[in-house]
Amino acid sequence: MSVDIVKSVRDCFPIFKNKINGKSLSYLDNAAITQVPDVMISSLDNFYRNINANVHRGAYSLSELATEKYEGTRIKISKYIGASDPSECIFVKGTTEGINLVSNSYLRPRLMPGDEVLISYMEHHSNIVPWYLLCKELKAKLKVIPILQSGELDYSVIPSLLTSRTKLFAITHISNSLGTVNDLKYLINISHSKNIPILIDGAQSLSNGFINVKELDCDFYTLSSHKMFGPNGLGVLYVKKKILEKMVPYQGGGDMIKQVSFSNITWNDCPYKFEAGTPSIANVVAFGETIDFLKNLDLKSLFLYKKELFDYACSELLKIPGVKFIGSPKHRAEILSFILEGIHPHDVGTIANHYGVAVRTGHHCSMPVMDFFGVSSTVRMSLSIYNTEEDISKLVYSINKAKKVFF
Repeated sequence: MSVDIVKSVRDCFPIFKNKINGKSLSYLDNAAITQVPDVMISSLDNFYRNINANVHRGAYSLSELATEKYEGTRIKISKYIGASDPSECIFVKGTTEGINLVSNSYLRPRLMPGDEVLISYMEHHSNIVPWYLLCKELKAKLKVIPILQSGELDYSVIPSLLTSRTKLFAITHISNSLGTVNDLKYLINISHSKNIPILIDGAQSLSNGFINVKELDCDFYTLSSHKMFGPNGLGVLYVKKKILEKMVPYQGGGDMIKQVSFSNITWNDCPYKFEAGTPSIANVVAFGETIDFLKNLDLKSLFLYKKELFDYACSELLKIPGVKFIGSPKHRAEILSFILEGIHPHDVGTIANHYGVAVRTGHHCSMPVMDFFGVSSTVRMSLSIYNTEEDISKLVYSINKAKKVFF
């Protein structure tokens, strides 16, 4: 892909006009949050200046317009991820709330003492803690798929871990700390072969490729807007309609009801039954504009470019004595955790920041992964479609500077 095309994409993101410590920004923390384009920011500004009103509740023009745009985003995201119907898409605060919603609205009424929930060793804390809490409360068992030194799932044990007591299988698509891309087709098929519903944590998915939930045939799928160039504090939970209609709400309030009395309450239709209170309307509308922005890009080519840039970055980092990669999965997204022998990751990150390079350091909300590899934290580089070879050169330069400081 030509440098001009990547530059034209990068120019859509105003944050890259800023300087960090007098240096141009090399943002390499996209697994935590992606930057946002001008169209998303302009949408937020326009909403609050010209539309601001509540949805579903007003017979006046502003409310009708806000509702139209809000529900328009639901249609856009349902098409973008291949859902059969917009009503299968619930707006939540993010992937974390989506998982908690499934835990409380779907699994809680079905989980009995001695039942099991299956997750994996590579999960983000948001796909561990909700199941841990529920299993502890209801005396169920949380079972964990081990990982290998490569950073991949131990697929050989999965069939034996899915039993007649397994009530849900919750698994990440892409590890946020290792970049491992799990085989969703296999995982979904084997789960369904045993009549076990499966939830996919898709937080890292849509900034790294395309997803079609209908083709995947997963039962639950969660995503976060802020990891696909949209606003913070917003996500989507996809649930198959036949499952969604049998779920009970776990949050109560306005707009999720049809009729309320002190003796009886009738719930609203799906998905509104699960969207209690005034939602994040402006963010939802802006997310819709972000989806339009993405659809106008040649994402297939940009994703391929990102992979090539990642391969280049890995080759350059391996030239630095003392750099050690954590995990070596065969199928990997553009996410890499590494350590620099003799230097704490936080020190590497601090020195990198001096040169305008933003990398994540720490345990990345995946402490079990850190424990498995015997490290307390790592430096994590995660790429996006607006990154360049210059960003990689600056990262390498800053690491070499860190070595000079400490050795």
